[in-house]
Amino acid sequence: MSSGALHNRANDWPEAVVVLNETGRSDIVLLCEHASNHMPAEYNRLGLSETALQRHIAWDIGAALLTQRLSALLDAPAFLSNYSRLLIDLNRPLGSEGSIPTLSEDTVIPGNSGIGEAERARREAIMFRPFHDKVSSHLAGREKDARPTRIVTVHSFTPTYLGVPRPWHAGVLFAGATELGEKLVNGLRDSGPALNVDANVPYVINRDSDYAIPVHGDDRGHEAVLIEIRQDLLTSSDDIDAWANRLVLALPAFSGEMAT
Repeated sequence: MSSGALHNRANDWPEAVVVLNETGRSDIVLLCEHASNHMPAEYNRLGLSETALQRHIAWDIGAALLTQRLSALLDAPAFLSNYSRLLIDLNRPLGSEGSIPTLSEDTVIPGNSGIGEAERARREAIMFRPFHDKVSSHLAGREKDARPTRIVTVHSFTPTYLGVPRPWHAGVLFAGATELGEKLVNGLRDSGPALNVDANVPYVINRDSDYAIPVHGDDRGHEAVLIEIRQDLLTSSDDIDAWANRLVLALPAFSGEMAT
């Protein structure tokens, strides 16, 4: 998926969130906070090259397509971002170091250096709040209707980080949802004996550096997990389909209404 593919290319300032299948029957709600690498032209790529915006620093490569495929297979609602994580990261608490990064891995982000409170508030109002308000509204509606709800957020990670190889094919991150997380880890392991899948790798959930799982999941009393797939395993449509099918096979053990 190329920059801006989730929205009208003529619209430099799209809505913050794309919602798919909002009335889907599954008890699973999908979030993809790093779905797009789009930046409005006025930001001049934050001083970065176009090549840099194709890297992981700007988005989670493959995550949007995987989320879209899962939404269809599971008949699950999905919420996908429409702006690059470099403008404001939807999975970082506001005001945290990673919210509007000046350094991502080993890359300096010139356009985020020294920005004022007005610009921070602008990005929050245009990109961050509308996404999370839409998710919160959806969850509130499900709660009012007493619908079972489990949250699955979809991400991808780099094969190496600061020169250090990462051996895992996938990780399942969780805080309060221990049972759900462990079942998903085991389900993915069972889907392919050669797969290296583990819990809370290559990151861990931390309220100081994560947003969706603690806020939309744990704080609301919903089981919530974050799925990380290594990016070099999501490079083709066949790769996307393979991982979507693995996840579908792993999810029914604890999913309620599933698509038939």
